[in-house]
Amino acid sequence: MANPTTNFGWQMPTSTDLVTDLPADFEVFGQAVDTALVDLKGGTTGQVLAKASGTDMDFTWVAQDDSNAIQNAIVDAKGDLIAASANDTPARLAVGNNGETLVADSSTSTGLRYQGNYAAGKNGILNSDFNIWQRGTTATSTTDGYQADRWYNYKTGINVTVSQQATALQNLPNCARFQRVSGQTGTSSVALAQMFENAQSVTYANQTITVSFWARKGADYSAASSLLSWRLITGTGATTTNVFTQGYTSQATTGTGSVTLTTSWQRFSVNVTIPSTTTQMSFYFITNFVGTAGTNDYFEVTGVQLETGSVATAFQTATGTIQGELAACQRYLPAISGASNSVLGYAYSTTGTQIYIKFPTTARVAATGVTVNGTLAANYALVNQGFTSGTPTAIAFNSAGTDYGVLNITTTAGAPTLVAGQPAQFQTLTSNGYILFTGCEL
Repeated sequence: MANPTTNFGWQMPTSTDLVTDLPADFEVFGQAVDTALVDLKGGTTGQVLAKASGTDMDFTWVAQDDSNAIQNAIVDAKGDLIAASANDTPARLAVGNNGETLVADSSTSTGLRYQGNYAAGKNGILNSDFNIWQRGTTATSTTDGYQADRWYNYKTGINVTVSQQATALQNLPNCARFQRVSGQTGTSSVALAQMFENAQSVTYANQTITVSFWARKGADYSAASSLLSWRLITGTGATTTNVFTQGYTSQATTGTGSVTLTTSWQRFSVNVTIPSTTTQMSFYFITNFVGTAGTNDYFEVTGVQLETGSVATAFQTATGTIQGELAACQRYLPAISGASNSVLGYAYSTTGTQIYIKFPTTARVAATGVTVNGTLAANYALVNQGFTSGTPTAIAFNSAGTDYGVLNITTTAGAPTLVAGQPAQFQTLTSNGYILFTGCEL
């Protein structure tokens, strides 16, 4: 018997085998077939045959969904995704809500999560990159107030300079520097804060938020252990108020902590769970300088981002554009700046003119005052008198709505001689000047 099959090499009788050899020949042949097909035995209802290895005729019976394959039952609904909870361990990620975006999150079982409000508008902080400084880019004072738009400076009598500085950070060219003036010995708390309106505060109620920011210190930063602290304050009041001057109803420190600064930029992030009853909210940086201030006793911050969710995403300003940020800031501080901003009004006496200024953006509330900086060009285009000039002796706030402000401007008698009731045009400012309508901030 020397006639093997082509594919399996089974021995088969040949035409020259003796009749007496056939039983033994068929026994050899049959045993070979039986041995080769042994893997076809067994199995249960619903199972299928699968290759166990690359060896010929090596099979195994498996369930219809291979245990080594992703099972159909792992997904439950339209939009579910198959992720992984560990090496070689598939896991289901349930579909998110309409409009949400998938982001990486190492704290979840699948390393992924859906997060809402990811596009423009995800950042609740205005002027978060410190590009907008309508009041000027530097000021030194011991009194509280605003300098960079939307950022309130709390100084408790310490002489502090707040200024815009350049950074070497990609996409974040500017920062705010909060510096104790050299030689100062005051050690009370100082803070740089942003406060939210009620309508904005309630959007974060009952949610986990993440606040991220870049920060560094000056070479002489004197705070103990180079710490910069942060706080998130909440309240339940029905009105929009300043937490430093008016306080909040049922005021509570909802989140607090500290980060350790170095002279190099670092990005930090912190998480806070906002109470469900929150209607008032503010976030601020706070520190205590110690000893006598050196030349570089300061901290700097930029890229401040407050967003829903438990991880910090890529930085983005609140509006996504420089123009949008300026308009949003002017809602709290209507301003007219630069040369040749001509406005119309009328003369109410021989030396007085009342002018009307249309705000570039509707203000949050009606302005209550005015601040003028720079040289005013008191030029008038009077009916039937041509274009004349006069020297302003006083500029006074008259009234304002949310879309306009009214100013009274007094000029030196006889330069020019005005006619009461006559229309006039007033050229407001030289290149370094501005008019700020105040009272719209928190």
